[in-house]
Amino acid sequence: MTLTPSRPDRPLRIAIIGAGPAGVYTADILTKEERDFRVSIDLFDRYPAPFGLIRYGVAPDHPRIKGIVNALHKVMDRGDIRFLGNVDYGTDLSLADLRRHYDAIVFSTGAVRDAALDVPGVELAGSFGGADFAAWYDGHPDVPRHWPLEATQVAVIGNGNVALDVARILSKHAEDLLPTEIPDNVYRDLAASPVTDVHVFGRRGPAQVKFTPLELRELAHSRDVDIVLYEEDFDFDEASEQAIEENNQVRTMVGTLTNWLMEQEDRQQSASRRLHLHFLQAPEQFLDEDGDGRVDGLRMRRMELDGSGGVRPTGETVDYPVQAVYRAVGYFGSPVEGVEFDEVRGVIPNAEGRVLDADGAPVPGLYASGWIKRGPVGLIGHTKGDSLETIKHLIEDEPGLWRAQEPAEESVIELLESRGVPYTTWAGWHALDEHEKSLGAQATEAGPVARERVKVVDREEMTRISRESVLLGAGG
Repeated sequence: MTLTPSRPDRPLRIAIIGAGPAGVYTADILTKEERDFRVSIDLFDRYPAPFGLIRYGVAPDHPRIKGIVNALHKVMDRGDIRFLGNVDYGTDLSLADLRRHYDAIVFSTGAVRDAALDVPGVELAGSFGGADFAAWYDGHPDVPRHWPLEATQVAVIGNGNVALDVARILSKHAEDLLPTEIPDNVYRDLAASPVTDVHVFGRRGPAQVKFTPLELRELAHSRDVDIVLYEEDFDFDEASEQAIEENNQVRTMVGTLTNWLMEQEDRQQSASRRLHLHFLQAPEQFLDEDGDGRVDGLRMRRMELDGSGGVRPTGETVDYPVQAVYRAVGYFGSPVEGVEFDEVRGVIPNAEGRVLDADGAPVPGLYASGWIKRGPVGLIGHTKGDSLETIKHLIEDEPGLWRAQEPAEESVIELLESRGVPYTTWAGWHALDEHEKSLGAQATEAGPVARERVKVVDREEMTRISRESVLLGAGG
């Protein structure tokens, strides 16, 4: 392709791959940031519905966190950003396709895989990824409809927000999730779960946990679930004391946990389910004592604080007779077709959002934002700042970008239709959104509780509802 960096007399065509928070915020910032050229933005997603990890990674009983969707909705409802869903980058469209139709491409594909946990026995049946489980209970269209909830005693490894989400969903009574947007198949499986005890393990102490006060307090709101803590896990070294003194969030969480521990001595625990919070324990081995290839226990190594905020192993191990283990030790990015990938960090190699080639040089016109740029860390506020950094570089680079050979907005639509790609639009999302709310209204009439929506899970059904309810066209 011949690069022609002279500015054309038309809007700069931008493709953003991934319609989660990072993708939407990147598009929004690009429309608002000061620049001396016009833009035309297409926001692609591999799923028929937008919002990425907010729709498929946040527990359904988090209405306040899911309220982020309202802000994303307002951005997309303006109509100056085009949504094209159910389009799989790397299959339906290649990098060469995008280069032909767009002047610049921003990858905001996020991180959806479970980070690896290198522990003997991790491959046994009954060992599950926390991200996979979250995708299931959130009605992800590409995961199995049934989850094998057969264990009475379960372990969750991790001390972040996802670990607490997983533990809370496992221990909560299914009927208490009905007011949420929980899919029907998820409700049925959770209702049949025989679980009595869920153990959450963190390798560091109470002052070093990674979850937030909001996540912690929500544990106490589960009906008929006792929280169980252990006095030997409450150890605080000099670094812990300093963190408690200097950080309000740490002080709040340690205070909450300590109060629960003290109250536990005076409170009779009579719930049918128990949620155990363990600290200073690291996984040593997934056990298969019966030799049947299934988890029947978990060996944990006791840890101790080293005085500087870290931990070191002790000579003590503890075995727990669990029949399932959920690994919630973080998310990890996936390779993106046509660009370099850092297999260690799970990100696209980049310099402040400029995608780098194998030699470490910026690739003209290619950018990254969100978790695929910086790794799966940080909250929504970090995502906005991260997107702004990327967009500032894109605007700075605009004079030297390649120029698309077929920049007309309808040309990419014609390409998708010629390939038989059943893409969805923003108007189609509104149709699906209303359909899910109508299912909730029907379920409310049938009882026993009010349901705001019932999420549609099947990809083909989502696509059909989205496409049949609106006239397909270049808009949306």
